[in-house]
Amino acid sequence: MLLVVGMFAFGFALVPLYDVICDITGLNGKSSKLLEASTGGMGVVDEDREITVYFTGSVAAGLGWEFRPVVSKMVVNPGREYSTEFYAENELNADITGNAVPSVAPNQAAKYFLKTECFCFTEQTLLAGERRDMPVRFVVDPALPRDIDSVALAYTFYKTADGAVAASY
Repeated sequence: MLLVVGMFAFGFALVPLYDVICDITGLNGKSSKLLEASTGGMGVVDEDREITVYFTGSVAAGLGWEFRPVVSKMVVNPGREYSTEFYAENELNADITGNAVPSVAPNQAAKYFLKTECFCFTEQTLLAGERRDMPVRFVVDPALPRDIDSVALAYTFYKTADGAVAASY
């Protein structure tokens, strides 16, 4: 019985341990800098360097949304802040709440891709049939390794645990 309880506790301990390892290494495109960042202290804009940023969007099964980037790519200079938008539409006849999970590829670039504003920071509720453009503001850190000349920012929207919202607005 003690062994079963120990294995159960170990399983729960792996989740935060995995998150810490991903945060430190940038594994799977995760980084604490990816969640919320400030451009303060970024330094000067590297006018001589161009990075191509690709955008993709997808939804998990059962969400009932259309979700895609408004533009599929941008050419940016490291150190300068840029903005883009993602389009979301609730295709169902019910209000749905979702949460976007970001990912950056290649993994090494995750800690150099800094978002200052993003719909992924909070849950998003779309009313039945609602359409919305969702902004993202970002900076590519000039310290991005020179051998990386393109970065992909991908979002997957998942339905939140309760998914639907009571109609009390």
